[in-house]
Amino acid sequence: MGGGLGRVVIVSAGVGAGHDGYTRELARRLRGRGYAVDQYDFMDLLPGPTGTNAVQLYNRTLNHAPWIYAGLFHLGTWSVTAAVTRALLAPARHRLRALLTPDVRAVVSTYSLASQLLGPLRRSGRLRVPAITYVTDFAVHRHWVVPGVDALLAPHPVGAMQARVLGATANSAIAAGALVAPGFHPPTPAEREQARRAFGLPSGRLALVAAGSWGVGRVAATAADVATSGVATPVVVCGRNERLRERLERAGVPALGWVDDMPLLMKAVDVLVENAGGLMAMEGMATGLPVATYRPIPGHGHISAATLEQAGVSTWIRRPSALRPTLLRLLEGDLGGAQRSAAAPMLKADPADVVARIARPMGSDRRRERAWPVLDAYRSGRAVAGEGRHPGR
Repeated sequence: MGGGLGRVVIVSAGVGAGHDGYTRELARRLRGRGYAVDQYDFMDLLPGPTGTNAVQLYNRTLNHAPWIYAGLFHLGTWSVTAAVTRALLAPARHRLRALLTPDVRAVVSTYSLASQLLGPLRRSGRLRVPAITYVTDFAVHRHWVVPGVDALLAPHPVGAMQARVLGATANSAIAAGALVAPGFHPPTPAEREQARRAFGLPSGRLALVAAGSWGVGRVAATAADVATSGVATPVVVCGRNERLRERLERAGVPALGWVDDMPLLMKAVDVLVENAGGLMAMEGMATGLPVATYRPIPGHGHISAATLEQAGVSTWIRRPSALRPTLLRLLEGDLGGAQRSAAAPMLKADPADVVARIARPMGSDRRRERAWPVLDAYRSGRAVAGEGRHPGR
């Protein structure tokens, strides 16, 4: 389907579902613009069982020793760790280059470790087409910012600003908008009732408690706190964490395992309470839900909670005593409406427009080499909606 404008390669990672979710949506939009798109899992590029083992270790660490992950994430904020990371990933470099056929017009990374390889390849001249990073965390941490990458696309201007603080150039750090599938949109009252019947959910206010596809974090405690608040009944989506689902069901908490139709589920609830600041938060905003971050997971969860709040699109509830009044403000007061207004420019902007401009054929290869990585093609089509402005200002 498509492909007349050339090929775009997107390198994601099967680490949870967020990276792949963003990748699928970006690929869908690019195909609609006439590009062929190939999607690859970075973990498959690592030698032997290294990738599979790394994903399993990451999962176990988040579930059973989150303090270890917090420490490793903190180490990752030191500038010296980027060089060490690139050295450790060197075995994947040749496999990555082998994916790039002559008709490739751009390479997009939706995983920070893939960007760590693309940047040096681009700087050395071994990668002769634009390298683009789409940041799948709401906050931009140091490993996302790699010299040599032509464009770093953040969902929101606050993230683009963080990238610049970490060393990205003003031209390369772009607030490009969110990548949310078209099924996520505010429901009509009839659609909401239909969605509730489809999942067998109770009447009254419902709070969707979400913890990503792995169901990690203090999810049971969050559900208990939401129930105690008396503001809404918690409905927990446990992803692939069957042990968590069974535990919650024994406690009488509405709990769902893996959900294939997340747009329908989000139409059934009134507020989203999440802990990672990833794709589910964006999907909740697109559905028109007020979003709260509560008991965020360590590392990227904490910095995303702070960045979401700084952007005005979510509220970080830092203690149990603040849960009830904040949920009431989100559902009955002015806070929910303010969040929706702040998120609107981000949801309207389309990162695929930026990628398509950068990947657009420009004539001879020599002309392309002169134009990149200075982003002349992007500047000629400037600017993405809301870029450079805080939507609440």
